[in-house]
Amino acid sequence: MSGYTLHSEAFGDIDEIRAHIAAGDPDAADPDAADRVVTAIFDRIRALVGLPHQGYRRPDLTSRPLRFALVFEYVIAYAPEKTPLRVLAVFHGRRSPRVMAAILRGRE
Repeated sequence: MSGYTLHSEAFGDIDEIRAHIAAGDPDAADPDAADRVVTAIFDRIRALVGLPHQGYRRPDLTSRPLRFALVFEYVIAYAPEKTPLRVLAVFHGRRSPRVMAAILRGRE
């Protein structure tokens, strides 16, 4: 057992991140960088399993007891009280807080 689960849409989030970085603009496409970012995201998720409350809260995004962790410019939103740890979303940290909140509202 891995100690964590990903919401079905969180898999899509990570796939989109990989595709976006790998495609880049025509002069900056970098599949290796995409793999490094995705690996770092999964490494961070695995690290959260042992200390799930180490992330920070975002009461501006949700009233639920979710926590957030940063990997490069990406934010992992997860439920620390769930066993196994439940990752609800992974999104770019520069997204509008309204968009982030809407994503989280749609994922239980």
